[in-house]
Parts: sequence; C-alpha cells; structure tokens
Amino acid sequence: MRRWTLFGAATAMIATPVLAEKAGQLIDINGTHGRDAEYELQSRGFSHVSTNKNSMGYVYSYWWNQRDDNCVNVEVYNGRVESITDASDQDCGHHKGTAGAVAGAAVGAALLGALLSHKSHHHEDGQHNADQKAEADYERGYADGLHNAAYHNYDRSDAYSSGYTAGVDERSANLSHHHGRGGYAHVAQFKDLQGARAAGGMEELSRRGFQQVDNFTSGNARYSIQWRPESRQCLQVIVADGHLEDLRDIGQNPNCR
Repeated sequence: MRRWTLFGAATAMIATPVLAEKAGQLIDINGTHGRDAEYELQSRGFSHVSTNKNSMGYVYSYWWNQRDDNCVNVEVYNGRVESITDASDQDCGHHKGTAGAVAGAAVGAALLGALLSHKSHHHEDGQHNADQKAEADYERGYADGLHNAAYHNYDRSDAYSSGYTAGVDERSANLSHHHGRGGYAHVAQFKDLQGARAAGGMEELSRRGFQQVDNFTSGNARYSIQWRPESRQCLQVIVADGHLEDLRDIGQNPNCR
C-alpha cells in the first residue's frame, strides 16, 4: 500500500508540469510604464533578448522564458506598454532546425552568422515567411538596408525588397539623433519643431540661429528656406494649416550662402 502511495505521488508530480505563461496571461502589464513592465517580466522568469524601434516611435522588445520555453514581444509607445503578443522561438534566438533548412536554400555562409536577426514585427503581417527562401531573401534585404549597403536584389525578390525597406526604417529610427553631418562643428536641433505652431516655431528657429533667406507658396502650403551660417545648415520648412508640417535639411540652396 505504501509502495502504491509513493508511486501515485511521484506520478502526480510528473504529470503536472508548470504551464508556459503566454502573452494572454500577461495582459495586466499593458498600460504600465516600460520600467515597471521590465520588472514584472523579470519577476515572472523572462529575460530580455533584444530591442528594436521604428521611425514612428514604437519600440519592440523580445523576452524569453527559459523555464517555459516561451518568447513574447512587448510593444511600447511613449514610454508605456501598448501590447504584449506571443512571438516565435526564432525571434528570441532559438532556431529549432532553421539553420539546416536555410542552408539548404543556398544562403551564403555570412548570412548564417546573423540568421534571422530581423523579427516578426518587421513583416507587415507580423509573421515570418513560411517559405525558407523568401525568409532568407527578406533577411538579406533587411541586413543590407539596416547597414546602409547598396540595394542588391539580384533575384528580383519581393521579400528582399520588403526586408530592405524594414532595415532602412530601423536604421533611420536608430540614427534619429544624427544630423547627417560629420566634423566638429556644433549643429542646431530642428526636428523637434515639426508640428509646432507656425509663429512660435519660426520664432524658435530664429532663436536657434536660423534666418529666412527665401519663401514661396505652392497650393495651400508655404515654403521657407532657413539658413544657419555657423553650421551651414540649410532647411526647407513647409507650413500648412498654421503648423510646421515638415522640416528637413536640404543641404544647399542658391540662397543658402
């Protein structure tokens, strides 16, 4: 009798494994600040794997729970968690049998070193390609775009094209602090003024050392060329509906001198 009791207890222990905590069980983290979400995820056994961001201001981080063999994607905007979704193992760097399949698709050896470095959210539908060749083409395009390599779509692949666009978008987001200029001269910030009211925005540009050297209208928009001699910044400012709709450094203009 004692032997059966022990056997039953041991069987019960084996038959009741800890269930993986999927994204649906983490919804209480939605809406919290990023730092609080990080603490909650760590307390539940998740470890941070990687973080990506896009030019729209969204930040995507991937978390892996070794105990549960589970990967989730946390989407953050303006410092707060927008959503938590289940992600594939490969998004967290666990490629079950993927390397062999991609190698069989005649992918270059250099690519295998950074196998599937792009994530699910980079795809428009939020899913990796089921076709291994298309996924490899997407990854090659993503890597080329991310690292500012020339567009080289020798297979004329739609997947490569989509991947390249995603890579360029992430590179732009990662370098949003950069003005595209080298050297040692101080440059003035201006991107933060996009969307500002026209009067206040123009006044602030003047305060930062810009002077208007040309202006003209086209349709319902007014264009202003702003020049800052100290840093040789030449801005094109588009004003529409009473706001600074677009500001960009165009590099040169006949009046920027």
